[in-house]
Amino acid sequence: MRIGLIGTGRIGSFHAAALARHPDAGSLLLADADPGRAARLADRLGATAAPTVDQVFTWGVDAVVVACATEGHADLVVRAVRGGLPVFCEKPLAPDLARTLAVLREVGAARGLLQVGFMRRFDAGCRTARELVRSGALGRLHTVRTMTADPAPPPAEYLAASGGLYRDCLVHDFDMVRWVTGHEVAEVYATGSDGGPARFREAGDVDTAAAVLTLDDGTLVTSTGTRCNGAGYDVRMELAGELDQVSSGLDDRTPIASTEPHGPPPASKPWSGFLERFAPAYEAELAAFVRLVRGEGDNPCDGLQALAAFRVAEACERSRRERRPVRLEELPDL
Repeated sequence: MRIGLIGTGRIGSFHAAALARHPDAGSLLLADADPGRAARLADRLGATAAPTVDQVFTWGVDAVVVACATEGHADLVVRAVRGGLPVFCEKPLAPDLARTLAVLREVGAARGLLQVGFMRRFDAGCRTARELVRSGALGRLHTVRTMTADPAPPPAEYLAASGGLYRDCLVHDFDMVRWVTGHEVAEVYATGSDGGPARFREAGDVDTAAAVLTLDDGTLVTSTGTRCNGAGYDVRMELAGELDQVSSGLDDRTPIASTEPHGPPPASKPWSGFLERFAPAYEAELAAFVRLVRGEGDNPCDGLQALAAFRVAEACERSRRERRPVRLEELPDL
């Protein structure tokens, strides 16, 4: 198997290294808008660097991994499925809902094979939480709390093209809410604060956000996020039912300290960022893609699953801007 990987920045380099280690992934063809960066990574991994992105498609590959900047995702996914190539794409498929829908129509017309990168589906704690909820061990679920807290703001140039805190960051939480509970979000009510660095206001974004989600069975969800959590990287999900409650993401590296006299001590080595925290999950999702390409497994996150989470993020952004509750039925769908 020969896999073409497009985008050799931070996440693309991580994916390339994971694929290079995989015994069934075969050879790698790397491409980037900066050919020199692709060449340097290829040298380190024993892969081949293509001089342009076009060569990924003309030199012949069996599958494509899209890990470039967000604005390039849509065109590359469409190009891959039109060429009959299975494609893995980092979220999001496109910066906005209209283009996301357009991409998925192309995927459907081509009967393409598309896996979208929602890596938390492969996290051990999240998977256990899902099993407990689905088994009924918690009883009737009444409350869910999610949070994603980055330790430091991203660069201004990243923010300008990110799509905002809900679409870029909390979309992972929204995917987890659906995947773990098995229920759809019916309504959202969201707000945000831009009291941090000026780069957020300049990008029309917020550095801290909160949303109340109502699921289709009445379960209430609170989702919070921030780019300014100096204590470290913190991703948690708490699920409370009539019989029991559990939390994923709570361990000896969670960057939170108890104020109780006999509480647990602060983390001696807090999580530094998403690549460190979710490294095993990232590896597992690429391994799942290899199995998918080989015809040995089901698709763990197709385009429709990604769309459902993105629609929740889109509804939250609309709610924040318009200062009102937004029902998901207000948004276009396939």
